[in-house]
Amino acid sequence: MSALAERWTLDKDRFFWMYNAGDRAPRRVELDNTTGFWNVHSYAAALYVLNNPDIFSSGTSRLMGEVDDSTITQIDPPRHTAMRKLVTRAFTARATTRLEPRTRAIVNDLLAKVADRKNFDLVAELAYPLPITVIAELLGVPVSDYGLIKGWVDAMLSGTMEFSLVNRDNELQSELEYVLEQARHIEDYIRELSRQRRVKPGNDLLTGLVQAEVDGERLTEKEVTSFANALLVAGHVTTTLLIGSTMLCLDAYPQINRAVREDRDLIPALLEESLRYFPPISSTVRLTNAQVELEGATIGPDQLVQVWIPAANRDGQVFADGHEFQLARDPNPHLAFGHGAHFCIGAALARQEARIAINTLLDVFPELRCDPENPPAFMTSPNLNGVTSLPVLVS
Repeated sequence: MSALAERWTLDKDRFFWMYNAGDRAPRRVELDNTTGFWNVHSYAAALYVLNNPDIFSSGTSRLMGEVDDSTITQIDPPRHTAMRKLVTRAFTARATTRLEPRTRAIVNDLLAKVADRKNFDLVAELAYPLPITVIAELLGVPVSDYGLIKGWVDAMLSGTMEFSLVNRDNELQSELEYVLEQARHIEDYIRELSRQRRVKPGNDLLTGLVQAEVDGERLTEKEVTSFANALLVAGHVTTTLLIGSTMLCLDAYPQINRAVREDRDLIPALLEESLRYFPPISSTVRLTNAQVELEGATIGPDQLVQVWIPAANRDGQVFADGHEFQLARDPNPHLAFGHGAHFCIGAALARQEARIAINTLLDVFPELRCDPENPPAFMTSPNLNGVTSLPVLVS
């Protein structure tokens, strides 16, 4: 059992990768009869699925009789390659670097509000407002609308977001429809904002997406909307969970906490091990285009294949002592940001925000620990890893 699992009472079924017991270890590739999904747990099988979009398609909406050719997460090469090239023209590494001073200022402002407190909720006061503020500013969302966006996103993430091909439970269906309704609110908002940028350009990412051009081709309105929507929701959730999980790990491993406080150059390695050990996104789903053999399992066409990132990240064939949090782990080829064509385009931004947040937290608070009387609240969705609340004590 890991130190993190010992520190908090965790659901053994949901956090199965937290436990070493051999009788709990799942098969590397197996069909889950309760959901109709093929679950992939091994690193090698995960890589094969993520690196072969011709066999394992991201266009899962096809199973519902729909074809979504405008959402970057739902399309495959070569269209995905062309769309990603257009997006990259606006969302560059240089643009991410330029955000660093502003990110530092936001972190300092947020922590100044709690600097004199003896306790506070790390998620509510820092881990959540930091990335959503950075991304909203990056896109050009007016400050007056931050609360509106937050309300829709919170509503989207309030349920389990579970889906089953086998169990068409009315309650699950109603919850899914509610989540989709919140997503439509955000999409409608972004669409209107992008229309404004076409008429009156600004100095923001949304304008860059509207104006991006490669070989005479531009993104359509629907493509601009879908990418901005994905960045606004997934981009901030990933960073929020990364910051919270990293602090959980520092609390569970005091010796690592001391080492990082003494040598801040260890923070990048800390974040990479946190991403491996407790990745923000638990799973990613693909749809088979044809029958395929995967580690002894025969999977037919039009089957949903769910890659479980935390399990792959703890595969003993790749990560020695995978259930242990090791700051010196090198190399650390974790799959927290995916792999292949759909590798997370916002990975550099998430790492930058988390690095600044953790570094500043350690600067401001000589001692920072989880409140043993107020345990953290974990995400309700099995597809997301992390905390929605993290009460901490400071001195």
